[in-house]
Amino acid sequence: MTAISFCRSLLISPFVFGLLAVTGTSAIADEVLEGTQIKGNMLPAQLAQEQVDVDALVGNSLNQVTSVSQLSDVQPTDWAFQALQSLVERYGCIAGYPDGTYRGNRALTRYEFAAGVNACLDRVNELITAGTADLVGKEDLATLERLQEEFSAELATLRGRVDALEARTAEIEANQFSTTTKLEGEAVFAIAGIAAGDNALGEEVDRSAALGHRTRLNLETSFTGRDLLRTRLQAEGLEALSSTTLTPEGDLAFAGDSDNDVSLDALLYSFPLGENTEVVLAANSGAADDFASTVNFLDGDGATGALSAFGTRHPIYYLVEGAGLGIKHEFGNALELSLGYLASDAAEPSEKSGLFDGAYGALAQLLFKPSDRLNVGLTFVHAYKRETGTGSNLANPQAFISRLLEESSLGGNDNLEGLTTVIPIVSNSLGLELSWQLSDKFVLGGWAGYTFNRTLSSGGGLFERGDFETVNWAVTLGFPDLGKEGNLAGIIVGMEPKVVGADIRTTPAATALAASLPAGIIGSFGEDRDTSLHIEAFYQYQVNDNISITPGVIWLTAPDHNSANNDIVIGTIRTTFAF
Repeated sequence: MTAISFCRSLLISPFVFGLLAVTGTSAIADEVLEGTQIKGNMLPAQLAQEQVDVDALVGNSLNQVTSVSQLSDVQPTDWAFQALQSLVERYGCIAGYPDGTYRGNRALTRYEFAAGVNACLDRVNELITAGTADLVGKEDLATLERLQEEFSAELATLRGRVDALEARTAEIEANQFSTTTKLEGEAVFAIAGIAAGDNALGEEVDRSAALGHRTRLNLETSFTGRDLLRTRLQAEGLEALSSTTLTPEGDLAFAGDSDNDVSLDALLYSFPLGENTEVVLAANSGAADDFASTVNFLDGDGATGALSAFGTRHPIYYLVEGAGLGIKHEFGNALELSLGYLASDAAEPSEKSGLFDGAYGALAQLLFKPSDRLNVGLTFVHAYKRETGTGSNLANPQAFISRLLEESSLGGNDNLEGLTTVIPIVSNSLGLELSWQLSDKFVLGGWAGYTFNRTLSSGGGLFERGDFETVNWAVTLGFPDLGKEGNLAGIIVGMEPKVVGADIRTTPAATALAASLPAGIIGSFGEDRDTSLHIEAFYQYQVNDNISITPGVIWLTAPDHNSANNDIVIGTIRTTFAF
């Protein structure tokens, strides 16, 4: 068919003008198909939603009209008005947009026009089947036949694309283990070692390197599309460096046990309560970052970002851990309130344990967001029998005494009967956090914190009751996309928790205990002697969307806040696989 004869057929058949009406429908369908990319990890439910969206756009969003007057942008003076009116009255294959417009002046592709022809053919077939063939003129049928022949290739292509989409959807549905759950995995492999320095006892630290991992599998389930049930399985195979350095300073965020046992590390359910409130129920191993922002740009929970536990987030967040409830509410875009209560021994129905009698942490935080680039957090944490696991031994007395007793037991001390590592300590902490993205390539952040602690027992006779205070601070520098998009460089300079004031008086039992230990250990509870700086630098290289490699170094001056100890230098290379 020549271009002239094709145009003449358009002029003599008002039916063909109306094809422009249905091509609006096919245009949207074509755009949706063009933009829909089927991914290997897409859930059948998501694919079904994609199809629902297409149906909505093609069927529901374009409303069938019964009169041309329903189309606000079609006027009787328009050159195609008679053709559109004829199609409405004779065939009923005109559709308009939800806003009541027709948009007849938009350009259309051959695919769109072919789909419009096909839609009108379907309508004609319906009329013939219904016994209303007299409404269909011979000239219209002849024109349709010519158009169908002319656009047969485009129609075949459209059918092929739809068939391929349906086949792909069926394949994923057949191989997906759940329509509501997707599996996310994360494996952190790391080589870590100490290059130089003394441990907390003043002895030269072992310089052997270790290879280990932290592996997580998350089952992310959603029942409504807005809620989330997370079931996490985890295995750890890298022992904390504090087993060698004898101080919590410098411990890596991704290190823990070395037994490689698989355990249920986290089980929580979050759901919206209204438009601006989110509720988090943690049945196991919940953390503050499950319901509150830690405000640190370098916080990647050990898998990305900062390497150390101290560099990952303000230490007072570690006081909140266990099972319980968290709530986050947004007051517009500039203010956010987070409240939470988590108990470490919630599942133990015994004396001095359980949800309220055992160890717990309660958090309240106001997050100010003056802009997308500036976040300021004001945090309060009340805790009982909880420690941060960062800073000096004196800032973590339960872990400290546990280590003292272990060392003394190895030395054959007979004066340990009745002593205990269970020291009820109640603490109140205040923290100020900042994250300020000064440019696309530079983020300034940091925090400062103060904790007031009071001991509620004597540790089986080791010391008399008293108070002690700790402080900590940090300045963080983040350099996103350094050298390549997705990369991240970071620098953390700060002071891990340090005891700056104490009035705890030790007993003769504590003196006897200290006497059995190697020379150099602190024999009494009090203030930390000196100030140790934590200096950390790393460069995270993003190999691809699923793999990153992060070399880094941690330098501790005056380990355990004791200048008598030589500086510790820790080196590590972390490789993270995410899928």
